[in-house]
Amino acid sequence: MTNGNNDTEALQSVGPGNNGGDGLVAARHLFHFGYNVVVYYPKKTDKPIYQNLQKQLHALHISFVDDFTGALSKADVVIDAIFGFGFNGNVRAPFDTVLDVLKNVKIPIAAVDIPSGWSVEKGDPGNGIKPDLLVSLSAPKRGVEKYTGKHFLGGRFVPPDLADEMGFNTPWKSHGGTEQCVDISQWLKL
Repeated sequence: MTNGNNDTEALQSVGPGNNGGDGLVAARHLFHFGYNVVVYYPKKTDKPIYQNLQKQLHALHISFVDDFTGALSKADVVIDAIFGFGFNGNVRAPFDTVLDVLKNVKIPIAAVDIPSGWSVEKGDPGNGIKPDLLVSLSAPKRGVEKYTGKHFLGGRFVPPDLADEMGFNTPWKSHGGTEQCVDISQWLKL
């Protein structure tokens, strides 16, 4: 993805959990980077943090839509923020249909933390979506070890002492700098 302009439409596919919250935050950031953002958020929650994120997006005049396929037909990129690493079980409506549609789209897909439908431990179940870009948060999850697309690590959420204690092997120590997001596509292959 490059810096957006008013002609670039980003469709945020947002689920009801924390990954969906990350998607709402990403929508705000993409708006400020110049993207025309549209949010598909069919299973809203009543938790105050998510309601506040929605208020922020409404204040920016970001559209929320109910018709995923209609919004997809106008989109230049899809952000997958439906399910994260805490998801277990079977995918239910309307997300089952959304994930089936995303398996066949011709526009780029960017996934937040782990592609929806993938196992955090085992990865792609064989019929999952295939994002072109993945932004892992805090640390890459075990399930994305075989991911072959462009891969970024976003956020410096884990204090260095805790990262050492937990054995996180991240590029933050060797990379330095102040960036909040770093390309780890090649770093993971080392």
